[in-house]
Amino acid sequence: MVNKKFTKRSIKQLQRVKTWQLIVLFVLMSFVSATFLRLNNIGMVERRTAVINADAAGDDGITQSRLYDLQRYVSAHMGTDMGNGVSLVATYNRDYQTQLNQAASYANENGNIYKKAQQVCVSQFSHYSQAYVQCTTDELAKYPSGKDLVNSINLPSALYRYTFVSPLWSSDFAGWSLVVCVVILIMILLRFIGVVILRFLLRQHYKSI
Repeated sequence: MVNKKFTKRSIKQLQRVKTWQLIVLFVLMSFVSATFLRLNNIGMVERRTAVINADAAGDDGITQSRLYDLQRYVSAHMGTDMGNGVSLVATYNRDYQTQLNQAASYANENGNIYKKAQQVCVSQFSHYSQAYVQCTTDELAKYPSGKDLVNSINLPSALYRYTFVSPLWSSDFAGWSLVVCVVILIMILLRFIGVVILRFLLRQHYKSI
């Protein structure tokens, strides 16, 4: 008799909080968690854009500072996947141009081939760009020693690409809201399992009478 009363009382206690209420709360918290994860990603994109802008401006000091800000942010916030990372395209082009200038300064039987290539390309492009670098490279390749000149420049791309890894979980709003979602989900599952078990015990009790 005592076990029967205890079982019924346990079922009533579990039924005080409705399953649909927990489900609604879970959906709301899932939305909140997704919102915070999106805000984390937006913060990463903003800092990555700052790196690209600093790189385009040509200030190495500011670029390194922006890279540090990006690394610190990504390492402290979940959901900030950088994909292929960020590439310092402008820095690479400037370094490539510098190496090209140095290589072209050596004596050549065709004269100053770099100057000749530059005269051809400067009329086609109004400002420095990747297309300008490619044009110069193509013009240099037309000379007998041009191919050697181009092939002698080999800047490793790894020095100009940065990828930072975000944590699986972080103690920010996104992380804690995700914890709340998991707790609510566990409560829903435990409540369902508990009701099933208690009803089974109650039926077994009736059968034993």
